[in-house]
Amino acid sequence: MTSLHDPLPLPCGQVLPNRIMKAALSEALGDARNAPDGRLERLYTTWSRGGYGLLVTGNVMIDRTQLGEPGNVVIEDERDLDALTSWAKTTKDAGVPIWVQLNHPGRQSNPLALGHTPVAPSAVPLDIPGAVTPRELTPGEIEDIIERFAAAALVCETAGFDGVQIHGAHGYLVAQFLSPLANRRDDDWGGDPERRMRFVLEVVRRIRARVSPGFAVGIKLNSADFQRGGFTEDESRGVVAALAQEGLDLIEVSGGSYESPAMMGTAAASTRAREAYFLEYARTVRALAGNVPLAVTGGFRSRTAMDQAIGAGECDVVGIGRPTATTTDAADVILTGRTDTLTTHQLRSGMRGVFGKVVDLKTLDGVLDLGWHTDQLHRISAGLEPDPNRGRLATTVALLRRNGRGSFGRKRGG
Repeated sequence: MTSLHDPLPLPCGQVLPNRIMKAALSEALGDARNAPDGRLERLYTTWSRGGYGLLVTGNVMIDRTQLGEPGNVVIEDERDLDALTSWAKTTKDAGVPIWVQLNHPGRQSNPLALGHTPVAPSAVPLDIPGAVTPRELTPGEIEDIIERFAAAALVCETAGFDGVQIHGAHGYLVAQFLSPLANRRDDDWGGDPERRMRFVLEVVRRIRARVSPGFAVGIKLNSADFQRGGFTEDESRGVVAALAQEGLDLIEVSGGSYESPAMMGTAAASTRAREAYFLEYARTVRALAGNVPLAVTGGFRSRTAMDQAIGAGECDVVGIGRPTATTTDAADVILTGRTDTLTTHQLRSGMRGVFGKVVDLKTLDGVLDLGWHTDQLHRISAGLEPDPNRGRLATTVALLRRNGRGSFGRKRGG
């Protein structure tokens, strides 16, 4: 029976040393030019000693005019090749593969970027109070974005990274093209499930054609977006079946968006009954994925649940996200049996009776929780230990400092 300790050969020829992946977490640690620096090197050197079989970076953007948040690293060309190369080297001594998660925010670009108009498949704003209505992309702009994904992937390979992961989940641009709520086009890029999935297929094909055969290409895909009338599990299964024919090396299953943040543990009670939120869905696409390995991220905390999922063949890789912000060696802790269950920290907003009348508490809780975990990554990047006791006030102040008006001027590269 397969175990967490077993290596995993990928279709491209790479071999992951074990079955536990540090899933992507948005670090927001790019410098003023949106380049990586010593802080990201320090963070990933720390994670490289954590026993993981794969490290996936968080939210590297492909267009510096379209950021998900301040501090995103951006790869458009080779201007930051030296810094990217230094980042890629951080895991080599430990023998841990590192992949770059490539992303475009679409309508989820920084909501506090004053004067900035996001772009999206259609002019449909997020269902969040105060959301800006995006501008609909032209066919030519869509082609440019596909090319940007491919160009960024090639730079990643040149810099020495082992692969890239396309972010096709959590409501970002790829997921927006897949969603009938966000994509209301009636041209070649929308109108039915086949045309809505064309964008992601073209991105995968363009990247795979541009990089070498031994360079890994993966994708993070929603099982569903958990919104009425949105991207369904049946549609997601159709996308998995199509992607399985495109030379991918790993499909990571997640779910939700920032309108309905299932990836933060807010899925329905029937889904939460299992420790891993999206494992039930993963079982239904196991055969559809063919020889492409499946990773499941979201909710895994105990060694027992991880062992059972891998041993039963429900998935090939277990993704761990937020726990790695406070337990940086989470994989080693599980693999060596030092604990059976990883510690989970979840921050919720205060004065819920007051705030609940004016804001969506699920969204507010999600923002605070993400901010709390980002704070931990910033501490590690500064050479400090995580602070599990960090409270709401400190988290809120840090969020405002990072995302305040002064941080949202459009950053231009040199």
